[in-house]
Amino acid sequence: MLFNSLNFLFFFPVVILLYFVWPEKHRYIWLLISSYYFYMCWNAKYALLLLLSTVVTYLCGLLLNFFDQCKQFDANRKKWKKVCVAGSFVVNLSILFFFKYFNFAFTNLAIIAGRVGIHLQQPVFEVLLPVGISFYTFQALGYTVDVYRGDLPAEKNFLKYALFVSFFPQLVAGPIERSRNLLRQIHVPTAFRVENARTGLLTMAYGLVLKMVIADNIAVIIDPILLDYASYPGMTVAMCIVLFAFQIYCDFHGYTQIAIGSAEILGFHLQENFSAPYLSGNIKEFWRNWHISLTTWFTDYLYIPLGGNRKGACRKYINTMIVFLCSGLWHGASWNFVVWGGLNGVYLVIYDATKKLREKISGQLHIDKTAWGWKIISRIGTFLLADYAWLYFRARGLRQALQIQKHILQDFHLQYIFTDGFLAMFGGYSKLLALLFSLLLVFAVDFCRYKHIDWKKSILDQQIVYRWFVYLMLLFLILFFGMYGVKNAQTQFIYFQF
Repeated sequence: MLFNSLNFLFFFPVVILLYFVWPEKHRYIWLLISSYYFYMCWNAKYALLLLLSTVVTYLCGLLLNFFDQCKQFDANRKKWKKVCVAGSFVVNLSILFFFKYFNFAFTNLAIIAGRVGIHLQQPVFEVLLPVGISFYTFQALGYTVDVYRGDLPAEKNFLKYALFVSFFPQLVAGPIERSRNLLRQIHVPTAFRVENARTGLLTMAYGLVLKMVIADNIAVIIDPILLDYASYPGMTVAMCIVLFAFQIYCDFHGYTQIAIGSAEILGFHLQENFSAPYLSGNIKEFWRNWHISLTTWFTDYLYIPLGGNRKGACRKYINTMIVFLCSGLWHGASWNFVVWGGLNGVYLVIYDATKKLREKISGQLHIDKTAWGWKIISRIGTFLLADYAWLYFRARGLRQALQIQKHILQDFHLQYIFTDGFLAMFGGYSKLLALLFSLLLVFAVDFCRYKHIDWKKSILDQQIVYRWFVYLMLLFLILFFGMYGVKNAQTQFIYFQF
């Protein structure tokens, strides 16, 4: 069930209505039923995997709590707790490995074995990647680590914990919620509030604009070109990679905005997953503002346990590379994703390692880093670095990424942007202007975020005429410029594949 579908349009109001008429003490049961129905709309069988991950991590939490309270484990408490956490990780990551990485791992193993004369026959498994498996697996594992560290007690109510893992707004594409935030809210349901409904609906509308008006329209432009990139000028292909940067941002950010908005109507507050990443002045700032829930997850549960920055610069850079290589692999079972993650890791290592040198050079050249000129240059430079990495993310394999890069370099003519052929790729002036207007809207909202201005509150605090002007403008964009998928069929969100 997609957020941008008629099914969700009927599903969500029913969920809201029954949730608030349900006895407050047991509302979580209705949300749990709704969440599992939401997930089973894709494939009912894969709800068993969601349930398995839930049961394993729930029991692990209870065992950790038991080890802490039982005196007979005083001598070996730490060891038994580690064994328990390891068991939870093994089970959950094994499920993730089989469904997401088995074919990738076996193919590469077969290649290595073939080099030494060993032939391996790969077994064929006709399985689909369960939607959202990477998201809910990491969320459940985060809970396990939090209980192990003593950051929160183990949840004793299985149904409430099951809702934490399966909460439908953020189930299939995040944000990856922390147990300290979402579990607490499940225990304290709120009454229906008009303010929450107004804010939530505005957030959802903005998310639909991001997805249907910008991301899906960009997809219609770039997908045919990148499918047959060799037939197009290098400048056109390069522009497609630039547009992909906006597509993936608006697609993923659009999903999280709809998720946050729908949760807010129900009285839940999810964490923001983006904070104006393309207005970042350096690559470190970019990764503080992009996919925040995943970045902080890897920071808390991988980077810091590896030693973080506490064991010298060399170890710090190694830990950074490990995190980003794992982040790349998390996104997909393909070497191009690993390269994408590695590139971003290299960016961060170089940025950190050259800090003193850059400060020395800027001081000698008397560069004013507070000047608007420098801010614009640094932001363009950061965007270009991120966009180059997106090439490897978008390509259908490492070989294609290298071929696209080669084609762009060999056939790059800047003057092409002044030709009719360049305009034609956008579908004419009207579609180009609609796209530019929508991107300007995104820039305005992100600029507010960058300046720590609550753009939703700013709109909702205005007089009724101004508020309804904004509402109708968003509705107009969705209805008249929104793409209901290619040829009017709903399109999935990009991050559903992860």
